Amino acid sequence: MINAKHCLFVSVLAACAALAACSGDEGHDSNAEQRSSSAGLPKGQIEAGEKQANTKGEATGQSCIDCHGAEGNDPLDATYPKLGGQHTDYLAHALQEYRNGNREHALMSNQAQGLTDQQIADLAAYFGSRPAQIRDLSGAH
Repeated sequence: MINAKHCLFVSVLAACAALAACSGDEGHDSNAEQRSSSAGLPKGQIEAGEKQANTKGEATGQSCIDCHGAEGNDPLDATYPKLGGQHTDYLAHALQEYRNGNREHALMSNQAQGLTDQQIADLAAYFGSRPAQIRDLSGAH
């Protein structure tokens, strides 16, 4: 008859063996440590994001700041979202969706089309680091 301690020991040993097998270098993604978001992007740099946010895009001739305001908190139009303080993963995912054509907006789709993964990560880091002044858009239309 097998006692409970023996079963527990065998279970722990099997779990350790499974973890060891998974931690080998075969198939290891060397960029995994550099990924910092659920959107699968590299780590964003706030300073680079600030510079990008103030750079006029080729597609529209506008910068992020032109439409979303200083630090993303003073939108040109009441229907444009405030970006300051928003979750970085949300911002990154939204930009990826605009870039990939899965989310559409007359300006944002064109603006995001040429962005690299690093630029998206940087913009998300910058706007996510700004003070939050987020509000819902109920009654804005």
